Amino acid sequence: MDIQTSKIELAKLILNIENAELINKIADLIKKDDFWDELSVEQKQEIELGIQQADNGQVIPWKDVLKKIS
Repeated sequence: MDIQTSKIELAKLILNIENAELINKIADLIKKDDFWDELSVEQKQEIELGIQQADNGQVIPWKDVLKKIS
């Protein structure tokens, strides 16, 4: 299913909802700003670096981290 078809199907589902509380929750979810836009440049760079490191296999297993801090 392409994106346009998915959007139309979603709109149909929303139009059939009669529960005001559910409509409000959906609206809140859709209206929320992307947290990424609220991050500083430095925070974004740190996250991107972490993603690159993970993609390159430069990770430490969680159990090893726990051993170090325990």
